[in-house]
Amino acid sequence: MKKHDAHQMLVACITEHRADFYRLAFSYVKNQEDALDIMQESIKKALISIDSIKDIQSIKSWLYKIVVRTAIDFLRKHKRLTLMDDEALEYLSSGREDQYEDIDLKQAMDQLPVKYKTIIILRFFEDLKMDEIAEIIEENVNTVKTRLYRGLNLLRITMTEEDLEQ
Repeated sequence: MKKHDAHQMLVACITEHRADFYRLAFSYVKNQEDALDIMQESIKKALISIDSIKDIQSIKSWLYKIVVRTAIDFLRKHKRLTLMDDEALEYLSSGREDQYEDIDLKQAMDQLPVKYKTIIILRFFEDLKMDEIAEIIEENVNTVKTRLYRGLNLLRITMTEEDLEQ
């Protein structure tokens, strides 16, 4: 495929799915300005590395991967990303008291570690298939399924605890 054709396909994909990519970026940073910065940086990265894409038919998944990585890099750079170890996860799922009075799904999602949050967003908010998600986060499908179920379980525990406390 010619370089010009690859650039045209990239631009077409960005144009067609820009709302999806923006929504994904926004889900990480929670504000328009930062989400737009992530979008701009992601597009720049995609344009620079378009020649590295092996299968032009998977350009949408490739762009999702760039947006996810750029958002995570942004959070790390701005120290807004909290990485949790297994002990912290056990603590979270063991019945701790939550400081929110009226927790909703958005707040519960914000509490999830990024490795679970990413998969839940891509699966349920972006409606991607498990194999697409596996490609985006560069993990095997079984790992994606395990993280999806673990993330959903953490969400359920968090939301159930709040319902019981009210």
